[in-house]
Amino acid sequence: MGRLKIGIIFGGRSEEHPVSVKSAREVARNLDLEKYEPFYIGITRSGAWKLCDGPDAEWENGDGRPVVLSPDSGVHGLLILEKGGCSTVRLDVILPVLHGTLGEDGAMQGLLELSGIPYIGCNVQSSALCMDKSLAYAVAGSAGIATPNFWTVTADETVDPARLTFPVFVKPARSGSSFGVTKVSAAEELPSAVETARQYDSKVLIEEAVPGSEIGCAILGNESELVVGELDRIALSQGFFRIHQENSPETGSENSVAIVPADIPEESRLIVQETAKAVYRALGCRGLSRVDMFLKEDGEVVLNEVNTFPGMTSYSRYPRMMAAAGLPLSEVIDRTVSLALTGKM
Repeated sequence: MGRLKIGIIFGGRSEEHPVSVKSAREVARNLDLEKYEPFYIGITRSGAWKLCDGPDAEWENGDGRPVVLSPDSGVHGLLILEKGGCSTVRLDVILPVLHGTLGEDGAMQGLLELSGIPYIGCNVQSSALCMDKSLAYAVAGSAGIATPNFWTVTADETVDPARLTFPVFVKPARSGSSFGVTKVSAAEELPSAVETARQYDSKVLIEEAVPGSEIGCAILGNESELVVGELDRIALSQGFFRIHQENSPETGSENSVAIVPADIPEESRLIVQETAKAVYRALGCRGLSRVDMFLKEDGEVVLNEVNTFPGMTSYSRYPRMMAAAGLPLSEVIDRTVSLALTGKM
């Protein structure tokens, strides 16, 4: 059999564009070229699609050919736009290495569904659901999973501080990483925090701070067949956890360290893993996701958020947790491809 033709989409128009490019570079380094023939599709910050040699430093300013993903399932691949017409490339599978808005929120997944090409990761429904933290909390809560107390504030609403128990976190309801997130300890800080969040989303989420350790769980699989990586624990020196916003994240975070495996009791580890799997199933996730939770001193596990396509950079949590469980990124890629094509690992 010949190599599988895999389309790797990266970049995008969200605030997480640079992280996506770094994730794609790490995927490229770990892609087995004896198994796969890669086609790298970079989406610039302005939304232009380019077929390029790879996610190198110059791809966005280079001579990549204009390309689009055909919504015609008969084409089952790419339309390469050329003078006087176009040529086509049939793809076997797509790996959308995209984070945040228009990549992880169901928009790209909808286009991939139209294309008819199998793709890695969550579908339209679960991508959109997990991106909107308030909806994710509502669904998880209905499944019996603990969530923070929270309030939503739409574009034309104001919030009465008397309703809140401080401290709270104010964040965009539908955004990735910790862009636009503020910890608020007093009522007078609330208006500016809401305005900061509104720079990223018209819908703002306010949630009570949960006292406890922040624990992450990497999950791989579909429905009943799930593999979990080693848990990690975020150890903070100050402030709160800000992912992907450091000046040089490759050299470490400015205020946190991810401890892998998490230094928590075995009983707590099992409870966290089972809770993460319950969240994954309740929200309809497939392929892969990272479930972030709080572990309280009394042992209760509370959902924080779900990342339906977590970072894959050299410093990202998901690949580190999987590697600690004996699954290097190359094998994670192989398994997610198999899940996309056959539904099984």
